[in-house]
Parts: sequence; structure tokens; C-alpha cells
Amino acid sequence: MSKPSICIKNGNIADGTGSSRYKGDIYIENGKIVEIGDKIKCKPDIEIDASNFIVCPGFIDMHGHSDYTLLVNPLADSKVRQGVTTEVIGNCGQSAAPILGEAKEEAQRIAERYEIDIDWTYMGEYIERLKRDGTSINVAPLVGFGTIRLSVMGFEARDPTDDELERMKSLIARSLDEGAVGMSTGLRYVPQSYAKTEEVIELVKVVAERGGVYTSHVRDEGDGGKLIEAIQEAIRIGRESGVSVEISHLKILAKPLWHLCDEMLELIENARKEGVRVEADQYPYRASGTSLMAWIPKWAREGGNEKLVERLEDPETRKKIKEELAKVIEIRGGGENALISRFEPNKSLEGKTLTEASKEMGLSVLDAAIKLVEIAARENKGIGIINFNQSEENVRKIMKKPWVMVGTDGYALKPEGILAKGVAHPRSYGAFPRVLGRYVREEKLLTLEEAIRKMTSLPASKLGFKDRGLIKERMVADIVIFDPNTILDKATYMNPHQFPEGIEYVIVNGEVVVEKGKHTGELPGEILGLQT
Repeated sequence: MSKPSICIKNGNIADGTGSSRYKGDIYIENGKIVEIGDKIKCKPDIEIDASNFIVCPGFIDMHGHSDYTLLVNPLADSKVRQGVTTEVIGNCGQSAAPILGEAKEEAQRIAERYEIDIDWTYMGEYIERLKRDGTSINVAPLVGFGTIRLSVMGFEARDPTDDELERMKSLIARSLDEGAVGMSTGLRYVPQSYAKTEEVIELVKVVAERGGVYTSHVRDEGDGGKLIEAIQEAIRIGRESGVSVEISHLKILAKPLWHLCDEMLELIENARKEGVRVEADQYPYRASGTSLMAWIPKWAREGGNEKLVERLEDPETRKKIKEELAKVIEIRGGGENALISRFEPNKSLEGKTLTEASKEMGLSVLDAAIKLVEIAARENKGIGIINFNQSEENVRKIMKKPWVMVGTDGYALKPEGILAKGVAHPRSYGAFPRVLGRYVREEKLLTLEEAIRKMTSLPASKLGFKDRGLIKERMVADIVIFDPNTILDKATYMNPHQFPEGIEYVIVNGEVVVEKGKHTGELPGEILGLQT
């Protein structure tokens, strides 16, 4: 079926390069931009008057987690309605494929939560499922190190044997050949945290050979006191493997280490001057989103939830776990700064802080946290936390860096049904409009053109996408049209399922997906793999 011809008239074009915007028309045919000019003469199927709007390339979400939610809702409402036309999924070392061994068990647990069936094992099969169901946005999959290690080694806290290392390399290579754009790690999470730097370097050499990207949730973002060492590790991995490094959701999440922001940024900039390809992405919020399980010491989680429960049943071991957890809770701002976003065993606790939950449970904050972890481990369920632990000053410092992109660190959600359960982080609905509304229009931290560059051509270049990220003739027509005077995020921590204001049109691969702020129901998204 042929795609409609579209003419965008009288738009204020911000082309993605960072250059000043200009007035003009854009003519789209067969999914591509074929002409840009003044008063283009054409008879399109669709004409859009963009006189009072900004016209720019579609936003590329460098850090997403919609691997499973896209299968629940291919319309990707919360992403596309904030202007996202491409999402990089499979971040933090957690991808939907390949899934063998214990990774299959983890995937089944997630699928059960979302009420979907798993009919794939390898990346190519997962991609075929995405294609069969269709999506409203483009998807660029990463293969997750955690998923790979679980598939080969389970939750074992040791170095891989030579055979296991080769099997992991083989799975990564196969995933890249079948459509992944790179590999991600979440070195803060088990079993990835059991891996030494040398293991990661060996694995990402496979990615470097194929021209893929390496994204990393670094080993410590502040709560372990080793932030600088974690950034140094990410740089070392890039330097020794030759891979292009993306530091995921760059931040400092512990108040005692907030003062290290300048040192952290200088480390990265010095590495860039040396020729190491390292960039970062960021979400524009003070609060992070994670699992309470991630606050439990990694030695206590070796072997998975069953072994964790056994350790918690031993009084001496439970005491040691509590001692270490107490330090994490303190450095992350205490129970009053930790909001329970998801707790399947007891939904009534969702939306309450750990402090509020502890009072309801008649326990101290520490004892309540341990009890919640124990319940979640016994039932093999998740416990999500929104943690207010970052400095607004640091958020601004990081955002101003020209090599920092935007990533939601969120999911493609919708305000009703299974995807509306729990207390979602507002970034899933509002990250991009928040940058443009709050930090560009209201605070003037960035120019509009520079913010758009960070959302479009910068990530496209990082991913090696030669035909996206710019308003330019012969480029794919991924386009956002928005009102610069009204664009703003509306999602809040207590009412997160709210669409932003100001996004008027979104065009994906030359088809209108959002029209006058409403989803059209179209599913023109494509799977974007490595481009050679």
C-alpha cells in the first residue's frame, strides 16, 4: 500500500543541526522528504498548516524499556504523543531476547505481569513478533548483557569459563546479525554486577567489530560511593575495546556525592579529547526509578530469589543484609524520599513512601523495606521505587553538555488497562516536552535549536542512522510538529498517566500517527538495525 503524499506548509523549521530555524515548506512522498523550499507547488494527499509551529525531526529516545509494553500496546501512546518516533529498547542489560535457561524464566515472569505470550527465543524471532504486531514508532533493539549472562550462567557470581564466554559472544553476535544495534549493560544489577571489567571488554569487542553501540547503566551512580570509578570503568571499556560508549541516564543519585558532578563531567570530556567515543543520555527529572531489590547487596542475591529468601531466614545473614541496606537508604535520602511505584503483592502500598508504608506496617523504615523485599522474593514479584535523590543543579549542568542526549528511561504506556497499573514515573509521558517547555522556553537553559539537536541528529549519529535525525531532502520523514508556546509535560509523580500539551502532529516513516494531538491508530514503525 502506497504512503500518502504530505505537504507541511509555512513551518518554522528547526532542521536538527542546531542551526537557526527558518520558514519553509516540506514535501513528503513515499515516506521520504523530497523537497524543502518556499511556497512549494504541489497537490498532496494531506496538507498541514504549520504557520505557528516548530517543524523538526522526530525525537529519538536513546534510553527506553518498552521491550514488552510494545507487545501489549503497539500504539506506543505515551512515547509517540510526546514526539518520540524512534525508541532504543533493551537498555540496562535487560532485553526481551535472546532468552534461554534462567533468562527464559525471568521473561516468563514479566510476560505474566503484562498478560502476553512469549513465542520467541532469539533476537530475530522477537523482532519478527514486533513486525507481526506492528508499532506506531520505530524500534532500535539492544541486546542486554544481563539477559545474555542469565541465559548462559544464571545468577552465579563468578567468572565465566572459556566456553561460557564464547557462548555469550556467540549470542551477542547472533543478536546483532539479526537486528540489534548494540549491547547494553546494567552493571548495578545482578547478575551483571558479578562480571569483572575484563569480561565486559571481551564481550563488547564483538559489538565494536560490527559497528554497534555500547550503552551502560554504570556500576555505581553514587549510592555505593564509587561514582568516579564507575565512570572510569565505562571509559576504559570504550578505550580498550574500541566500542562507541553511551553512558545511560547520567546522574549522581546520592547527596554526599553531588559535589562530584564537575569532576565526573571533566572525566568524560577528557576521554573524548583523547579520542574515546563516549556520550551520554539523561532524563530531565530529579527522581530516579529503580527496584528496591537493587538496593540489596549483590552477594545476598546470588542464586536468585530463592537463595535470597534462604539468606533472609538466617538471623545473622539477615542482620548483615539490613546493615548494608540501611546505608543505601540513608545515602539515597531516607524512606521519605522513596516512593513505592509498584508492589504486586499489596497494591494498597503503591503511591506511598517507604516511611508511610512502614507506619502502616507498624515497623521501622529499615524493617519495612526488608519485609517488602522478602515478600517480593518469596512471590517472585517486583517492587518498584521512585527515588528523589538528585540535585536540580546537577540535572542542569549535565543537560547543558553538547554531548548529552535525551532518554526517557521509561516505557510505552497508556492511561488505561494493564499499562496504567502502578505509579509510573512521569518521564514515560513527559521527558521530551519537559525539556522543551521547562528548560528551553521557561528557563532558557538551552536554545530551542540546540535542544532539538540533542533529541534528533545527535542520537541518530550515535546509532549510525544516516537517513534519520535531520530535516533534509532524501531523509526518512520522521517529523514532529509542535507549538513552542504551549509545549509542556503534564505528567506528575502522583498522576503520571497524562499526555503533554503542544505536540500537534507526529509523522513516522511518512505516515501521520498523531494528528491535532490525537493518535490516528496507524502502525508505520520499522525495526532499525545496524546500518553499514
